Amino acid sequence: QVQPEESGGGSVQSGESLKLSCSISGYLSNTCGVGWYRQAPGQEQELVSSIRNDGSTYYADSVKGRFTISQGSSKNTLYLQMHGLQPGDTAVYYCVAVCKDEDSDVVDYWGQGTQVTDSS
Repeated sequence: QVQPEESGGGSVQSGESLKLSCSISGYLSNTCGVGWYRQAPGQEQELVSSIRNDGSTYYADSVKGRFTISQGSSKNTLYLQMHGLQPGDTAVYYCVAVCKDEDSDVVDYWGQGTQVTDSS
């Protein structure tokens, strides 16, 4: 069973940096992409950044140039380096793996989330 687990959230001042980590247990096939979503209070979930199964990356316009997504030595470790944090970045950040099963149905796996707060 695939299970992501996030760490590294916290409270920072505007302009500061924070790095989120995600350790994903279980087997990730070559159909899987991984990424980070966030959800602010009263807002819908937003895809922040992802690494697709072909290795290409995606960034939401709101974080381009400030956030960098990367993987460790294996696909099972994921990072999100965040610079220049702003009040609008305050949210719960979720690590997500999206895969296709043997029937080619999409299955997604979510972590519990980690809180990031700009306390300025």
